[in-house]
Amino acid sequence: MPTPPAPPISVTILTKDAQRLLVECLRAVSGFPDVVVLDNGSTDTSLDIAATFANVRVFQEPFTGFGPLHNRASELAAHDWILSIDSDEIVTPELFAEIASQELDPDCVYSFPMENYFNGKRITTCGWHPDRHVRLYHRGRTRFTDAAVHEGVITAGLREIRLNHPVRHYSYACVADFLTKMQRYTDQFAAQHVGKKSSGPLKAVLHGGFAFIKSYLLQRGFLQGYEGLLISAYNGHTAFYKYLKLYEANQRARRPDVP
Repeated sequence: MPTPPAPPISVTILTKDAQRLLVECLRAVSGFPDVVVLDNGSTDTSLDIAATFANVRVFQEPFTGFGPLHNRASELAAHDWILSIDSDEIVTPELFAEIASQELDPDCVYSFPMENYFNGKRITTCGWHPDRHVRLYHRGRTRFTDAAVHEGVITAGLREIRLNHPVRHYSYACVADFLTKMQRYTDQFAAQHVGKKSSGPLKAVLHGGFAFIKSYLLQRGFLQGYEGLLISAYNGHTAFYKYLKLYEANQRARRPDVP
């Protein structure tokens, strides 16, 4: 059967130095009539890549947190139905067809599963599976939270329709990607929670140790060899440094006279 035409949906994508997978990401959504790329400071070829797609409109704004940026991209969209994906996510043809066949209801939000990959392997441990997110919604009925990190579509009062086909997610290409994202995420965590959440060196150690044990043992990261070990170590280090950075941020907030 031929694939049905896409309904009037705007795809929104946040980018920063996203050239690694942006061609594949945009090619996968070329059947949608409107794609909004909201860039927050790319220095690679991301903007040049986006400009080669006829259905893509590119905007540039400074980083204000992931939640606020998602909502800004939604405001810039041409259509009320918003499909939000990341620049390292690939919409499968099966998911495109499934979305196109839906009779979309504004009182509903739509979720789909994520298949997460690293180093050429699908990761089904370390808390990376099962993984499902609400990403298709009507902007007249809901929006993203304003959280700088751990943002998500607000679903209160709306019914969730669970779609069957996945998006493929390739969040890390190498160890350097883990380190870069850990630096960004831990900075954002500290900025979001400074003055609101307590922390200290012991708390950082306990959170870091538990995060590693949870990922490697309880969530069976040990079954996936090197990849499972690396992801579990990343989870532990991220938890450790986000609470250590929060501790420093709280200290500075209490003593602004100290450099």
